[in-house]
Amino acid sequence: MFFDKNTNNSSFMKDKRILYVSSEVIPYLPETEISAMSFEAPRMVNGMGGQIRIFMPRFGNINERRHQLHEVIRLSGMNLVINDLDMPLIIKVASIPKERMQVYFIDNEDYFKRKATLTDEDGQLFEDNDERAIFFAKGVIETVKKLNWSPDIIHVHGWLASLLPLYLRNYYGNEPLFEESKIVTSVYNQSFDGALDGDMKMKVLFDGMEEDAVAPLDEPTYTNLLKIAVQNSDAVIKGSENLPDELEKFIDNSKKPVLDYYHKDNFAEAYQQFYLTNVLEENND
Repeated sequence: MFFDKNTNNSSFMKDKRILYVSSEVIPYLPETEISAMSFEAPRMVNGMGGQIRIFMPRFGNINERRHQLHEVIRLSGMNLVINDLDMPLIIKVASIPKERMQVYFIDNEDYFKRKATLTDEDGQLFEDNDERAIFFAKGVIETVKKLNWSPDIIHVHGWLASLLPLYLRNYYGNEPLFEESKIVTSVYNQSFDGALDGDMKMKVLFDGMEEDAVAPLDEPTYTNLLKIAVQNSDAVIKGSENLPDELEKFIDNSKKPVLDYYHKDNFAEAYQQFYLTNVLEENND
């Protein structure tokens, strides 16, 4: 679709529904490229009259009292099956001050109670980060189903959220609510050394995935997790100026629409144009 730079993008964004799924969002966690863009992008859409929902994990180092998190009883209470175990899903919500934006928090006592995010005090990855990623992906999707809210775009940030495109396209592939949804993954260089649990692939296969769809999880490294996300996305945004060479090459070879890196201070017009012409083009022809 041809895009006229003189067009008022805000009129196109009005009433568009965009679901943001991120491992971190300011002000709830310290500022990084991921947490900043997971705040700035929805704020931009919200300011243009778009409808947004933001989801992130309820890590134990988020101060619930200061940020006024509270449980949403009507959304909590279901169990998610993770590797043949029933894990209770708790949904909490808070409002970002002055922004008229709500954030939904995916919570579970076993996965998110500890007072840290992804690593222990020695910088070692938590052993259950693989199951936390599965729980987060399924928890977001099940909650959006309960809300009966059909997004035009689902925008994913951070490797803990990287399984969401896979689950949407496969495990929830026949769900009518997401039939028209387009998935965008922002890829950052905020990675980790080594790999997640070696049984991660088997835990995902337990959910009935096709073997080919999860082949990269033979070795669940940062790069392979993001490969899975890119494979199952409709478009990709480079969220960091420099990415691992292997990931850069994979993205470039994916033949998907790609938006190059933009700093959080000057991203708005580029993101609007990308959303409208490369992601929502079928809806705007």
